[in-house]
Amino acid sequence: MYAQMVKSTGTLKTREEMDERERAFQDRIDAGEKIEPQDWMPEGYRKTLIRQIGQHAHSEIVGQLPEGNWITRAPTLERKAILLAKVQDEAGHGLYLYCAAETLGVSRDEMTEKLHDGKMKYSSIFNYPTLTWADIGAVGWLVDGAAIMNQVALQRTSYGPYSRAMVRICKEESFHQRQGYSIMMTMAAGTPEQKRMAQDALDRLWYPSLMMFGPSDKDSVHSAQSMAWKIKVSTNDELRQKFVDQTVPQAEYLGLTIPDEKLDWNEAKGGYDFSEPDWQEFHDVLAGNGPCNADRMSARRTAWEDGAWYRDGLVAHANKRAAQRMAAE
Repeated sequence: MYAQMVKSTGTLKTREEMDERERAFQDRIDAGEKIEPQDWMPEGYRKTLIRQIGQHAHSEIVGQLPEGNWITRAPTLERKAILLAKVQDEAGHGLYLYCAAETLGVSRDEMTEKLHDGKMKYSSIFNYPTLTWADIGAVGWLVDGAAIMNQVALQRTSYGPYSRAMVRICKEESFHQRQGYSIMMTMAAGTPEQKRMAQDALDRLWYPSLMMFGPSDKDSVHSAQSMAWKIKVSTNDELRQKFVDQTVPQAEYLGLTIPDEKLDWNEAKGGYDFSEPDWQEFHDVLAGNGPCNADRMSARRTAWEDGAWYRDGLVAHANKRAAQRMAAE
């Protein structure tokens, strides 16, 4: 596989350019072995994982914000309880992922500070507003559906702690996707106004959902090396195509229309042809110019500052217990 990647991209080290440890490491990757925290790894591998896992963890935490805003406004007590459980799950996913990243020698505080300083990113989708209850359905259906498409593949990633964290996360994300689709089914089968709300949510969130898989493969600066190291096992474009092929029939079942005039079944490739997202918008949002970037970061910084007293208390308590144990010994 690695030789094929070098041939197709021309951007990776050849085996002749690698040192002995790098060749042995790549042989383990190619053999399908999992890399564990105590194993030797190239510095680039470690840094790539920190960037990807950190971004993933931040996305889970920031992703609570557009949905948490609707907990008090859910239309029924049942929907409120389900949404509350979902938001709680997202917090747990962030914790699993922060723990996985910490095995690479970076602290949670460091990652959080980099997020607040704009040096680490989170998924661009969470910088869009949830304007109606139908948006909560579309987030579950589209956003969590896209997340599952990516995360199922990540269960086979080469780094052991990341791979194992994804097993439980994927199980919970499948629940999230089903609750979103359930909301959309109810809205689409409801009054004409409710169906219009469902269609409007789909119209606004369709392309941001496609952007979740990252830039087109030809424009991605990380994909080739990540694929060679099996940090990623599917390309951005492969996952985006799979998502479109899965989601279009679901929209048809709901009686909703995908907002893409170029959408068309391609018999030759066995999938849909579809329009590319506006990648300039994607880069603008990542740069901090999305509809909700400022609000999201303000909320995270405030939460971090307001929780300082609690973190300090936990550290003081841990230090006190450690001192007591040392004195007893």
